[in-house]
Amino acid sequence: MSDNDKQQLLAIRDKIDAIDSNILSLINQRAKAAQEVAEIKLAADPNAFFYRAEREAQVLRSVKADNPGPLPNESVAVLFREIMSMCLALEQPMKIGFLGPAGTFSQSAAIKFFGHAVTTFGLPSIADVFHEVEAGHCSYGAVPVENSTEGVISHTLDLFLNSNLKICGEVSLRINQHLMAQQEEIKAIKIIYSHQQSLAQCRSWINQNCPHVETIAVASNAEAAKLASQNIESAAIAGETAAEIYQLKQLANNIEDEPGNTTRFLIIGKQKVGVSGQDKTSLLISVKNKSGGLYQMLKPLKDNNISMTKIESRPSKRGMWDYVFFIDIEGHQQDKAVQKTFNELKEQVAFMKILGSYPQAVI
Repeated sequence: MSDNDKQQLLAIRDKIDAIDSNILSLINQRAKAAQEVAEIKLAADPNAFFYRAEREAQVLRSVKADNPGPLPNESVAVLFREIMSMCLALEQPMKIGFLGPAGTFSQSAAIKFFGHAVTTFGLPSIADVFHEVEAGHCSYGAVPVENSTEGVISHTLDLFLNSNLKICGEVSLRINQHLMAQQEEIKAIKIIYSHQQSLAQCRSWINQNCPHVETIAVASNAEAAKLASQNIESAAIAGETAAEIYQLKQLANNIEDEPGNTTRFLIIGKQKVGVSGQDKTSLLISVKNKSGGLYQMLKPLKDNNISMTKIESRPSKRGMWDYVFFIDIEGHQQDKAVQKTFNELKEQVAFMKILGSYPQAVI
């Protein structure tokens, strides 16, 4: 390297140091502004909510739209998510419940949505996540609702039937499944533990590579990794974080049958979410037991140009062959077109429950 090149590098490094100093100053200015917001809110209401899902979605969309590069939009959004997470922690620390133990995809989804400055709290079951949020022991919960390969997580949908919690957000997580164990070789494995969804997502790989190995479904992938760490003849199918936590060797990577395997998670909480500009609304509907009942349910959506992004039926558990429909639509319940649609729906259906309006996933 020539002396001229060295001088150029030194100049660029000095420039980077100056920029870093400015960034540090601006981030702390933002943090102080967040503290001022907290003071104003607490003075007006000692029980005020500090987290605003719609506000954060607007900020993330704005920085992605204004991003001049060369950083990719997604990278910029993740960076600002962490800045907002740290600033919010100064205002009001939050505890987020997830299907535990530590190392599950549910925990990864919670961190992706809220950032690393929150405290995540692992719970034994999805029902426990609902319960802890309802009891006020957790600020919010992150629960899986559907997988691109295996479909809906029916237990999550069923819990909404009797819960007063609202859906406050959504986040999608790319699912990479890995086989991990204490052993060095796959042929030494006699048992594979994993969540039933993960076993299903890796069915072809298991049949091809471990046809004689017993598979056992457990409550979560992290629980599977924990069991594998306690039994040298067993393995787990789980994510990379679980391998790190339970100190397991990854014997095979990305063994999911579908390369685009993705799970959608819902964020559940107690308060309603305001309008962000790009929203979804989820609802539960039971149709009247009459000819054309399903058509009458869907007609108001068509008449008011409301886009339905998902519909799923589940037994209502109120009677034999009685079903409810879980529906996602585009738009917020405060939108005039959505309000008009809901007013018309109420006249056509036997039961309707709005589960919540929330921003469409940004990152």
